[in-house]
Amino acid sequence: MPDSPEIVPFRLLRFSDVEQMRRSINFVASMISRRSVRSFSPEPVPFSLVHNAVAVANSAPSGANKQPWKFVVVENPELKRRIRVAAEREEWKFYHQPENEEWVQQVSALGTTWHKPFLENAPYLIVVFSEQYELRIEPDGSVTRHENYYVEESVGIAVGMLLCALHHSGLATLTHSAHPMDFVARELSRPENERPYLIIPVGHPAEDAMVPKLHKKSLEEVMIRY
Repeated sequence: MPDSPEIVPFRLLRFSDVEQMRRSINFVASMISRRSVRSFSPEPVPFSLVHNAVAVANSAPSGANKQPWKFVVVENPELKRRIRVAAEREEWKFYHQPENEEWVQQVSALGTTWHKPFLENAPYLIVVFSEQYELRIEPDGSVTRHENYYVEESVGIAVGMLLCALHHSGLATLTHSAHPMDFVARELSRPENERPYLIIPVGHPAEDAMVPKLHKKSLEEVMIRY
């Protein structure tokens, strides 16, 4: 039975109405400028920016505070190349299966193909793993299995905060999920209780980077107020 956490007072920094609105407007303007980038510059990125963004993600709420995530940061060029080769092998098969034709048509309109150069070109890959259950080393050296709660929801929230933190630092990102992604766990030698969730290339956009001009749904379509 885990020890109960200490309960301490909570104090939230309060702002004036004007300052609240200013901060809110600035944050909206910043976040709606974020785009998924597939062309990255080889320009180096300080690791401290990635470190700080992962610190933000690690502060995310999670079921029973189990924090069922791991953030594996890959910068080794050879390892990135192997991940790209393995991903493209799986993606080629996925793109050529008849039952995936509608999906392929949808993403092709956005410029997405089975070619994944960004997995090799981006300075960093943050490979997010969801910890399906906890493996705990007991005092006697034995390993016991313990349940995690709301794993997918918790990891999804952490990834959203990670993307916000990276964008806030002036870095470009992409959310990439291969079909399937078991090869990532093998390449990174992750334990059996971790499942690949997402690969996030991180860096500066290439000078000739292009993105599709997207139209998002209006707030009237997605927000219901009672």
